[in-house]
Amino acid sequence: MRSVLALLSVLTAILCASCGYRIGPVKPKKLENVHRICVKNFKNETLEPRMEAMLASAVIKQLQLDGTYQITNEDHADAILEGTLNRIDRLPSRAVRGNVLQSSEYRLTISASYRLVSANSGTLLDQRNVIGTTDFFVSAGSSGSDLLTADSAQDERQAMPLAVEDLATRISSLVSEGW
Repeated sequence: MRSVLALLSVLTAILCASCGYRIGPVKPKKLENVHRICVKNFKNETLEPRMEAMLASAVIKQLQLDGTYQITNEDHADAILEGTLNRIDRLPSRAVRGNVLQSSEYRLTISASYRLVSANSGTLLDQRNVIGTTDFFVSAGSSGSDLLTADSAQDERQAMPLAVEDLATRISSLVSEGW
């Protein structure tokens, strides 16, 4: 009985090993020779100041958390990640009860594009458009419960790092896993 169980476990291990499962990072096929990436500051085509450095730092942090690639400078990199921050949109998603012209919740959307190029030859390895989002509520104004005196710009500034983090997570996932 033990020999039959041992034989079954060996056969199961052989079958599972041939199914294509791997332990560790699973890079896209076109990036299998890339081990080190340099992330440059993103270009900022919006009117929001200092967003390019915040986005580049968030992308570096997410790539380091993923662990698939080593982050390095341009001299030692196999590939260079360049990006452009294209748009920042704030769209109302929930109206105040009794006043459909006033919003109590907004959706913040950040649109960016990136290019991953080979450091040696300059060939394009990957290029995509990515969107990061977050929702935020408008806090009550100085009178306590009146949304008419609320400062939605301050609430938007506080929500901006969350949208940037979401965008960086999506970029990291696309570069590390391909989807």
